[in-house]
Amino acid sequence: MPDSEIYDYIVVGAGSAGCVLANRLSADPKNRVLVLEAGGRDNWIWFHIPVGYLFAIGNPRADWCFRTEPEAGLNGRALNYPRGKAIGGSSAINAMIYMRGQAADYDHWRQLGLNGWGWDDVLPVFKGHEDHYLGTGEFHGSRGEWRVEFPRLTWKLLDTVRRAAQEDGIAPIPDFNTGDNTGSSYFQVNQKRGFRWSAARGFLKPVLGRPNLRLETGCLTERVLVENGRAVGVAYRQNGVARIARARGEVVLAAGAIGTPQILKLSGIGPSAELAEHGIAVVNDRAGVGANLQDHLQLRLIYKISGLPTLNERYHSLPRRALMGLEFALLQRGPLTMAPSQLGIFTRSRPELERADLEFHVQPLSLPKFGEPLHAFPAFTMSVCNLRPTSRGTVTLGSVDATAPPRISPNYLATEEDRRVAADSIRVARRIVSRPALAPYRPEEMLPGAAVGDDETSLARAAGDIGTTIFHPVGTAKMGLPSDPLAVVDERLRLFGCSGLRVADASVMPTITSGNTNSPTIMIAEKAAKMMLEDARRTAGLS
Repeated sequence: MPDSEIYDYIVVGAGSAGCVLANRLSADPKNRVLVLEAGGRDNWIWFHIPVGYLFAIGNPRADWCFRTEPEAGLNGRALNYPRGKAIGGSSAINAMIYMRGQAADYDHWRQLGLNGWGWDDVLPVFKGHEDHYLGTGEFHGSRGEWRVEFPRLTWKLLDTVRRAAQEDGIAPIPDFNTGDNTGSSYFQVNQKRGFRWSAARGFLKPVLGRPNLRLETGCLTERVLVENGRAVGVAYRQNGVARIARARGEVVLAAGAIGTPQILKLSGIGPSAELAEHGIAVVNDRAGVGANLQDHLQLRLIYKISGLPTLNERYHSLPRRALMGLEFALLQRGPLTMAPSQLGIFTRSRPELERADLEFHVQPLSLPKFGEPLHAFPAFTMSVCNLRPTSRGTVTLGSVDATAPPRISPNYLATEEDRRVAADSIRVARRIVSRPALAPYRPEEMLPGAAVGDDETSLARAAGDIGTTIFHPVGTAKMGLPSDPLAVVDERLRLFGCSGLRVADASVMPTITSGNTNSPTIMIAEKAAKMMLEDARRTAGLS
């Protein structure tokens, strides 16, 4: 393509948010839309077979392979920090779990002064782009692009854990996505007939034939071009060639909670002291860029059992593995359709809390860590995370070189509250596993291990030893009022102090949602596109 072209809209990032923006902004043939994706196409089989996340995470073909800084709260450990590196972004490698969070999450955003972001405001947006297996009703839609299905595999083990949770006072519910997710249920998944349904498959690829939409891959955005306080384009590099694209309308960043703050800072938009350290001229001093990082820290408890089948045994049997492949090839069913987690449990860490603050991902398998083989013994995993952590981290520049990874410091377990919730969450897991439903199968705690005591100090230390990301970074370019010193964008996702520039991805969340964050990110992009088109029509009407 030429070194410089002019578009109405430039979308930086073809991840979960960028795919939606590309679709909606280009729906009007008068809008010329350019989408720049730093990764590649999703032309690899493991992007599409659900169990492929085991091969995609940690693979530089599919994953940016970030790492955190050593974390004090994790007893000095650094973590691998996966982010999707292809069209579809992290929806190409994630857990495929369809989860909105809780109504109170969005009502809290509205209470912060962010009009238009309450539950009653966002529910129609979720419904509008859903293609839900339950059909159209009070809480779901069926005419949209975002396919949601019930998983194509159940396990006796998971049903048994669900009964144990019920014995502990956690009721089974049919649907996590009605505003209150307290209870247990099988996770609904973003799949279609046994295959992963990424944002690229749902929103981007069906419209790539539009003559006014251009997707370019392998394009690393180096900075936003700002002239006289207005974003007028982007500078990027494709296959080693420096290029510029200019926007007569708006530039919208959808590079995610890690990529977006990095691009902003390289553009001179961020905390002036940090920019000065790297010799970057300050275009817009915004203290909140890269601040307010929130993530769900998962604690993976592993229980060895006997008398119930798990995926571990199937994995270590060559005939059974062959059968799994055949089952998928012929029927698109079986373990190869499995999301990383199948059973969810939402509950309170303390009885006096108003709503659930813990999410369990229960899996009929166990492994030391992603990328390693499953254990040779039958076992299951109960991963639990604090849904509303109070610790806040940062994303800072590692270099002025756009190809260099940023420094990611989630600051896990930095607050006394988060350490207490971590200890309580292990206690809740142990209590559920000790219920009569599981007793016949003699569960034995392998991680963190029965030797870890039940006192606060021992459990908090164990949480630091076993905690790892569940891949939900948000908040690094937060929405807020002008009076909020850490706010980066307003309620219409416009960047403070720079016209013609918006952010529309998970980085704008002021507080993290109570559940998996992919579908809330898609909702944010949907609202962003609508607001951008509304503002363009309003401007045209005044001209």
